Amino acid sequence: MALTDTLYNALFRRNSIFVSSIFVGAFGFGLAFDTATNRFWDNWNKGKQWKDIRDKYVTPAGADEE
Repeated sequence: MALTDTLYNALFRRNSIFVSSIFVGAFGFGLAFDTATNRFWDNWNKGKQWKDIRDKYVTPAGADEE
């Protein structure tokens, strides 16, 4: 009961705090989900993405002039 009372008094008692906590939670979850999926994608496709193979195809500026 103490946990539910604390939760009620902290978040659900006032509508403005409740709505704000929902928005902050959704924003935080969105950032965490995007970061996790990007890391998974980069790990799964390591060596196949342009950022991994760019050095094989792009020469530095001025290297071909000699």
